[in-house]
Amino acid sequence: MVGAFDAVVDRDGLDGAYDVAWCLAATMLGDAPAASGAALDFPGIDQAGYDTRWVARFVSAYANRDEPTGEALFGAAAADGLLPDCLLTLAGSTIATLRSRAG
Repeated sequence: MVGAFDAVVDRDGLDGAYDVAWCLAATMLGDAPAASGAALDFPGIDQAGYDTRWVARFVSAYANRDEPTGEALFGAAAADGLLPDCLLTLAGSTIATLRSRAG
């Protein structure tokens, strides 16, 4: 996965990586609701690691069609040097979600 994200960044910069992350959130949740205000429940999220909290917030931003928040989260993770970890956690969460739906 790291190689795939690196290739996107090399080709399309951070904007391309953001687009991939947004697509992963879409894959996880399906189409975002027509209206914002979706509330997602992540019990114990405040005690989770940075990458897990980031994924929860990023997915919530997608669910609420809140691209400015998604972009802000993405930029903050990049500035903190934690974007690769966050993207890997997002990809892993997406894969786990798809597997649970299939099973």
